[in-house]
Amino acid sequence: MKPSLISPCRSLLLAALASLSLSACLATKATRSYLSETFSSDTPFQYYSNRDAEGACEIGKRALLSQGYQIDEVKPQSVRGEKFFRPRPDEANRLSITLVCLPSSLGAVIYASALETQFEMKSKGSNAGVSVSALGSVSLPWAIDKDTLVKVGEETVTANDFYLRLFDLIKSLDN
Repeated sequence: MKPSLISPCRSLLLAALASLSLSACLATKATRSYLSETFSSDTPFQYYSNRDAEGACEIGKRALLSQGYQIDEVKPQSVRGEKFFRPRPDEANRLSITLVCLPSSLGAVIYASALETQFEMKSKGSNAGVSVSALGSVSLPWAIDKDTLVKVGEETVTANDFYLRLFDLIKSLDN
């Protein structure tokens, strides 16, 4: 090939590679969560009680306690509890449930929201060194492993069945 033809071919090849790279970046962009939010009036996140708001939250607190949740925040019209799970030795999950109790024409409505946080065990190793002033310093390969839980994800629980089970328990205590 002549040198004058190599330069346009090379430029065309570089432009094609650049456009492929750019289209790959655009194609992998995740959709935004708020775009799929429907704000439906038919929701599994609420339960109606004949009690007043404070009484309804007391029933919600008892429901969480009966299932082993640690209550970490109690206000007159809200309660939050959490429970930890260990599905595998190197993983942990935290399930936090918040109940908000508000007055309604029927007595009170309890709104529930659950948040699941996932953690993974990560090991961090290092070497130890010994220093003696008369001899100098010596670095020995003593391994010191430190295992720490690292947060890897968090998601609002949206499964209807989860909230149906929670409100079935609350309903059984509400009678």
